[in-house]
Amino acid sequence: MAYHKVNADKRAQGHSPYLDNDELQATALELEWDMEKELEEPSFDHFRLDGAVQHHLGNSQSPDLDLEPIQPSSSPKGRFQRLQEDPDYVLHYTRQTPKSNRCSFFQILKVFCTAFILFIFGIVIGYYARKKCPSPPPSQEPNNPHIYHEILKEIKAEHIQQIYRDLLQFPREDDVDVAMKILFQWRSQGLEDVRLVNYSVLLDLPGSSSNTVTLKTSGECFYPSGQQCNKETKTLHSQDLLYSYAAYSAKGTLEAELVDVQYGTVADLIRIQAITNVTKKIALLKLGQSPLLYKLSLLEDAGFGGVLLYVDPCDLPKTTDLADKAFMVSLNGGGDPSTPGYASIDGSYRQNQLNLTTLLVQPISAVLAKKLVSLPEDTVQKDRCIPLQWPAAGKKISLTIQSVTTYKTISNVIGYLKGTVFPDRYVIIGSHHNSLNTYSGQEWASSTAIITAFIQALALKVKKGWRPDRTIVFCSWGGTSFGNIGSYEWAEDLKRVLQRNVVAYVSLHNPVRGNSTLHPVASPSLQQLAAESQSFNCVEKTRCPGSNVSSVQIQGDSDYFINHLGVPAMQFSYEDIKTSENSSFLSEALFPIHTTKTEELDSSFSLHETIAKLTGQVTLQIANEPVLPFNALDIALEVQNSLKGDEVDIPQLLAVASRLRDTAELFQSDEMRPANDPKERAPIRVRMLNDVLQSLEKSFLIDRAPPGLYRNILYRLDERTSQFSVLLEALEHCKLHQSNETIQAALSEVLNSIKSAQVYFKAGLDVFETTLAGKK
Repeated sequence: MAYHKVNADKRAQGHSPYLDNDELQATALELEWDMEKELEEPSFDHFRLDGAVQHHLGNSQSPDLDLEPIQPSSSPKGRFQRLQEDPDYVLHYTRQTPKSNRCSFFQILKVFCTAFILFIFGIVIGYYARKKCPSPPPSQEPNNPHIYHEILKEIKAEHIQQIYRDLLQFPREDDVDVAMKILFQWRSQGLEDVRLVNYSVLLDLPGSSSNTVTLKTSGECFYPSGQQCNKETKTLHSQDLLYSYAAYSAKGTLEAELVDVQYGTVADLIRIQAITNVTKKIALLKLGQSPLLYKLSLLEDAGFGGVLLYVDPCDLPKTTDLADKAFMVSLNGGGDPSTPGYASIDGSYRQNQLNLTTLLVQPISAVLAKKLVSLPEDTVQKDRCIPLQWPAAGKKISLTIQSVTTYKTISNVIGYLKGTVFPDRYVIIGSHHNSLNTYSGQEWASSTAIITAFIQALALKVKKGWRPDRTIVFCSWGGTSFGNIGSYEWAEDLKRVLQRNVVAYVSLHNPVRGNSTLHPVASPSLQQLAAESQSFNCVEKTRCPGSNVSSVQIQGDSDYFINHLGVPAMQFSYEDIKTSENSSFLSEALFPIHTTKTEELDSSFSLHETIAKLTGQVTLQIANEPVLPFNALDIALEVQNSLKGDEVDIPQLLAVASRLRDTAELFQSDEMRPANDPKERAPIRVRMLNDVLQSLEKSFLIDRAPPGLYRNILYRLDERTSQFSVLLEALEHCKLHQSNETIQAALSEVLNSIKSAQVYFKAGLDVFETTLAGKK
């Protein structure tokens, strides 16, 4: 088509070979003179004008009939002569613009209009294509600190306080109703994807009457708080009395002699068993120093039939007055007791687990403990607290426990803020809600208020188009007081997904339990990040926390993620200064909390704000940094520190720990440092590196651990101990049973864990080397 159009244009412009002939031109000139003579006749003049107009209109429709090119373009006589004689001649015979020029103009205009329309059409298509299929967002790395600051500055103490007070307005309803209100609150703050996840679980609840302790010699009956059994006391303190119990304890009545076992350590048991027979007797046990479940397992193995549990006032902070208060504890290691190891979903097999121990366990106040052994109530002399202690063999008592097991629905509130770059990688931040009357009631309101304030600050940034690189999952767990049931069931339900996708867990369990010192806890790989986040927040605060970060066992719903999934975890909380080395694990006791207790500890809610910003800072960094901010070398150093001391001076352990450190140093220098340089960073290499980093701690999960001790051996019992807790427990067990089988098994577990971690690091290095070699 293009070829024919060009030739047609040439013909239209008078370049036909026939018009180049001189004879044809001469003939055309003679014709023109003859026609001019004829036109001078008046009768023909009018006819020619009409015919000319009609001829022109006809030619405009048919390019094949175009005769204009053969008309002469000039005349030596007639045209000028006619112009002088007839002024209207110019109107009749003024030559029209040659059609060849008009065609060329219209074709250029047509091409221009077509190109312009196509250009506009392309812009429209590109706009909608970009809108429907957005390209990956550019890296926000240079602006990350600025973005973090913009988000965190929206977290204010007054906002947290208002949310906290709104939460306390919730009536004391069941777990589902409280969870629904939290769900609506999160949605109102701007979190779009929020879900309610329910599980039917076995709970051990108080019976219709309070548990009692009776002195057989005098017949006096006492409630757990130490008050006399009478109708007036029961009416005034009915809820506190009912909820002073040990969930999942054995039920019934036991009459036996009371035996003081102090903290129930192996040394205490060896001393007591050398004095008296403890079979079916009732132990008077102090809470603290080591996990309750571990101490109860020792007492059960020793043959005790019951336990009265109390807190020595000397172990409590000086500002705390709980001597006349009983408390609640849970004997559940985690999850629904009727479905151990699997989720409580419809169709699951339910095991008959009404009691988790053969012991009858009852928490009592320190006041009642003194009454039972006839000690004076005042144990403070000259500003010095004297620990409670009495003869090993005490009075005979009768212990009655009548709690009831029943199936109840507990609810988790799960909210998602989807990531844009790695949406399949989750950073979980967890709080808990509690409708267990006054017990731990204000603690859940504090944690829920903080996480809600963080959601509110994030939502403001999300409305402007920002989103994290990794998905942030917000969780409010139900059933925490009964043994972290909500978190266990949800994690067991999604175990395969969480094993692959969870990057870290940030805990908000009981964030303000005191106002003296900041207590940061983090797994070894996150200790450096926890320390840096404190420095970041010190820029705006005149009082810089500057607390040491430790890897010790903590209470709360992080348990499953640490001990079953091997996920790095972190928690910030404010505590009172510990008054003795036995104060560890006192948080296992849930005391009745007065409504104003939290506001007395933090009247301005500035501590809540600090915890919210520290938690938000580490969450944002883990969720947005291209390379996960985990430190592999710190894990190796923690392992070496845990093997120091004469107790575990085993050459094989020390040798494999040394190899682990060497491999970790190589991994840190050869892989971590280049990946943190934006100029050398390759997306596929970063993804491979992050996959290695998020699984670093999984190698340190041992198959079996004593009750109450972590399966993740990277966590120590408390700040007083530096060795692996499983090795220390095995050494104690060896003393008690005069056998080294337990210590050999524990050494084997630790050795295999360290070796597995070293092999894992080495395999990661080999993968990177292979990848680089393939590219070359």
